[in-house]
Amino acid sequence: MSFRRLRALIYKECLQLTRDPSSFFIGLVIPALLIFLIGFGMSMDVTHIPTAVVLEDSSPTARSVVSFMNESPYFSPRYVTSMQEAKQLMDERRAEAILRIPGDFSARLSEGRGKVQLITYGVDTTIANATTTYVQNGIARWQQSYLSGTAINGAPAIAGTPSSTTLAASSVAPGSVTVDSRQWFNDANTSTWMFIPGLIVIVMTLVGVFLTALVMAREWERGTLESLFVTPMHAAEIVFAKIIPYFGVAMIGFFICLLSARYVYEVPIEGSIFLILFASVEYVLVAIGMGLTISSVLKNQFLSCQLALLVSLLPTIMLSGFIFDLRSVPTAVNIISHLMPATYYMDLLKSLFLAGNNPVIIYKNCAILAGYAVLFIGLSLLVTRKRLD
Repeated sequence: MSFRRLRALIYKECLQLTRDPSSFFIGLVIPALLIFLIGFGMSMDVTHIPTAVVLEDSSPTARSVVSFMNESPYFSPRYVTSMQEAKQLMDERRAEAILRIPGDFSARLSEGRGKVQLITYGVDTTIANATTTYVQNGIARWQQSYLSGTAINGAPAIAGTPSSTTLAASSVAPGSVTVDSRQWFNDANTSTWMFIPGLIVIVMTLVGVFLTALVMAREWERGTLESLFVTPMHAAEIVFAKIIPYFGVAMIGFFICLLSARYVYEVPIEGSIFLILFASVEYVLVAIGMGLTISSVLKNQFLSCQLALLVSLLPTIMLSGFIFDLRSVPTAVNIISHLMPATYYMDLLKSLFLAGNNPVIIYKNCAILAGYAVLFIGLSLLVTRKRLD
């Protein structure tokens, strides 16, 4: 081996590396983005759970039993006085759980039969199970301090609430508190029911973005677009000719996923099939428009594939709510996640599959997806011009 020849080859490769911006993008930018995104953005901890607390019993004892939620990093309680108001909060996805203190709680507690009701939003079993565990542990700690007559682990007392010593002394026969917990929309507590709708979102993203991200770039690389440019065809006709076949392929893939979810994994479909289909059509158009825009701008298959991976598939897996609760991530990451179309499609599918037709979620998310579809298809038309650069 000649060191001189080896040095010359290394110098040549270094020159090629500096002349190819994509190499630096793949070797430096993507790793840096991923390490910061995953390190700061991904969190399996469930925190700041929005909880509707129904205080049908407004006595100091009843207010004391839920005091563990105050200033806790795990809960964001919202106190209401009726189950109807709490259900409305859950329907609007402003509450992930309902903790109900019945009107006879204080009386039953003095008889040793205290009971509270916990209802969790079972569409996301991870959050539901974590909420149940947090509530049970919090009430168990309150019960221990209540019976022993000590302070509740230094937690700040609610205004107007007497100390635990006073409560214990005033009770004739203080007894245990049981938590009657149940999950709405997922009584079987099956995690598969939560993951399958999310997998459909990932499959639609993969099919819609990646297939079309290579279409225009491949045409540019092979030079076949030049022959189209000399014909009377308009740029819009070229774009729509690309959209329609791949839209058909993506929808066939969607129906395969839908049938598999229902008949293979036995995921219930509580909402309207028409709305599921409508939302999926919107998202497929969003994905196809995104892929065509990427390929039309970059005109290189390799770069188009890498950028499609970075802006579509990875955010769909990590930032759409598929793996973890978005309320548990930093505010900046939460804002970025809500810029992703997949976040709204994910929320729609989970709700339509397991919770039924929720007008608040349907109207808002479908409108947002429609806006993204118009945006990306419009961009693909804008960047496709009958000219050679």
